[in-house]
Amino acid sequence: MPETLLTVETDGPVTVLTMRRPEKRNAMSDALLAAIDGVFAAPPEGTKVIVLTGTAGHFCAGLDLSEHVARDAEGCMHHSRWWHSVLDRVQYSGLPVVSAMFGAVIGGGLELASATHVRIAEPSTMFQLPEGRRGIFVGGSATVRVGRILGADRMTEMMLTGRSYGAEEGLRLGLAHEVVGEGAALPRALELARQIAGNAPLSNYMMIQAVARIGDMSRSDGLFTESLAAALAQTSDDAREGLRAFLDKRAPVFR
Repeated sequence: MPETLLTVETDGPVTVLTMRRPEKRNAMSDALLAAIDGVFAAPPEGTKVIVLTGTAGHFCAGLDLSEHVARDAEGCMHHSRWWHSVLDRVQYSGLPVVSAMFGAVIGGGLELASATHVRIAEPSTMFQLPEGRRGIFVGGSATVRVGRILGADRMTEMMLTGRSYGAEEGLRLGLAHEVVGEGAALPRALELARQIAGNAPLSNYMMIQAVARIGDMSRSDGLFTESLAAALAQTSDDAREGLRAFLDKRAPVFR
C-alpha cells in the first residue's frame, strides 16, 4: 500500500494504523479505505488490538467528494455497500479497535469512528454529519452505527442542520467515550489498547461479536444469546486461569 495513505506500525500485541492524507484532512479515498480493509482482513501477526488514528491535526474529514461525483446511481449504491462491508470488518473482525480522534471527525470519518469499540477524543475534535449541506445522504452505515449511538431523532437533527459537536458534547452524546488533553489521544489509546490486549482473547471476541448483535435481537433472543456467550467464555481455560489468579492475588496469564 502507498506509505503516504496508511502507515501500519506494530509494537507487541498492538498495531497502530495512521491515516495519512494531510492535504485532504485525511478524507477517505477508495485507496485509503481499501488499505484499511486489507489490514483488518490480514492483521500483522501477533496483533491483539488495533489503534486507529489520523495525522496533521485531523482524524478523518469523511468521503473524498472528488471521487463521489464521478459515480452514477448504481455505482453509488455498490460503493455504499462496499463501505458497509469494510466497516463491518472493522467492527466484527474480532480485534478490539481503539480510535484516537482529533480535529475533523466528519461524515464518513464519523461512520468509521463509530465502527470502533473505544473512542478517545482531544479538545479539538469536531463531530459533524454535513451531508444535507452537500445535497447527499449518508452511505457508509451512519443510519445504523451513528444512529444507534445518538438515536434517530438526534441524528436527523444533526443531518438537517449540519450542526457540529465538540469533544465534550460528543462525550455527552456517546460519540466519544473519553476526552483527554491536546496531544494525549494517541498515548491514552495506546495505554487502553495494551490493557485490552491483556484480557482473555475469547472474552474480548465475545464482547465484540455478541453485544452489538444482541442489540439487534428481540429481548428473548438476546437473553438466550447472552447465555450461550457466557457458557463459552466462562468454561474456557482462560476463565479458569482468571479465577485462579483472582484467588491467588496475582495477574492472570491468558493463552
